[in-house]
Amino acid sequence: MNYYLGVDGGGSKTLAVVADETGRILGRGISGCGNHQLGAAFAEKSITQAVDEAYAQAGLGKENITYATFGLAGADREADFRILRPIIGAMGLKKYRIVCDTVIAMRAGTRQTDGVVLICGSGTNGYGVNVAGEEVQIGGFGYEFGDFGGGGELAVEVFRTVIRSWEGREQPTTLTSLTLKALTFETVEEMYHRFLDDGRRAPHTLSKLLFQAAPGDEVARKILEKQGLELGKVASAVIHKLGMGNDSFDVVLAGSVLTRGEGDYVVRYIESQVTTAAPKCRLRILALEPVAGAILLAMNENGVKPDSTVYDQLHQALAVKERNVKWALD
Repeated sequence: MNYYLGVDGGGSKTLAVVADETGRILGRGISGCGNHQLGAAFAEKSITQAVDEAYAQAGLGKENITYATFGLAGADREADFRILRPIIGAMGLKKYRIVCDTVIAMRAGTRQTDGVVLICGSGTNGYGVNVAGEEVQIGGFGYEFGDFGGGGELAVEVFRTVIRSWEGREQPTTLTSLTLKALTFETVEEMYHRFLDDGRRAPHTLSKLLFQAAPGDEVARKILEKQGLELGKVASAVIHKLGMGNDSFDVVLAGSVLTRGEGDYVVRYIESQVTTAAPKCRLRILALEPVAGAILLAMNENGVKPDSTVYDQLHQALAVKERNVKWALD
C-alpha cells in the first residue's frame, strides 16, 4: 500500500493530511503559521507539528510515506527554497517536493495536471502549468511589483473612495454609510481626522463592503470590475506565456474575493478575457481544500494517475463549504 503526505502551509494555519492510494484520509494535523517569510523558526515548528499529528492519527511514520508534497506560502523564488529545503529535508522523508501553495490550489481545483489558477484573497497571484509541465507564476508580490487588489488593496480602495466622495472628487456612494457603520464613526470628517491622528490603516474587512454595495452602487461595481479586469490580464498572460491558447483546461478561482456567491461582479470580467485567450478553457471555483492538491501532486509524482475513486474520497473528506456560484467544480 502506498501512502501520501500533503501539507498546506499558509500565513494563518498549516494543515497536513496523510492519505492512502485510494484517496482515503487516514490522519490530519493542524497548527499555526507555515509561511517562513513570517518567521522561519516558527514555520518549521508549525509544519513539523502538523505533520507529526497527521502521522499519529494515521498510525504511520515518515518511513511509510511513499511521496510527500509541501505547498507552502512564500515558496516563490530560489531565495525562499534555500531556506525551505533544509527545513523539509530534516523531516527525513524519502521522496518529496516543495511548491508554492498556489500550485496545490490549482491541482485541487481540477482533475487535470495542467491548468491555471487565480488567487484573490488577502493579495493576488496567478500560476499555470501546461501539458509539457512548463510552469509560470505571475504576481504575488504586491502593487509595486505589478499587482492590483486582494482584500488589503480593495479595502484601501473603499476607504479612499469614501474620502473622495466626501471631498467631492467622487460621486456619492453607499460605501460611505457602510464604512462609517463598520468603523463606528458618525461622520467621514471624524473618521478622516482620527485615522490621520492615530496613524491607522484601513482594515482588510472593508473589502467585503464592496459586495454589499454593488447591487445598487456604480462606484462599488467599478472597483470590482477593475479587480476582475486585472485578474483576467494575469490569467491571459499565463496562458500566452505557456502556449495554452488552443488547450482545454480549467482556470481555478480561489481566495475569498473570488469565491463569494454574492453576485457576478468580478468573475464576469475574468471570464471574458480568459475565454478570448483560450476558448476551450473552463472557469472553476475551488471546491476542495488546497491540501487535496498536495495529495494529488504527490500521487502524480509517484507515477499514479488518480481515478474517480480518489477524487470522490478527497471530496468527502476535504470539500469546502458549498458556494452558490455557477463555476463550481462538478
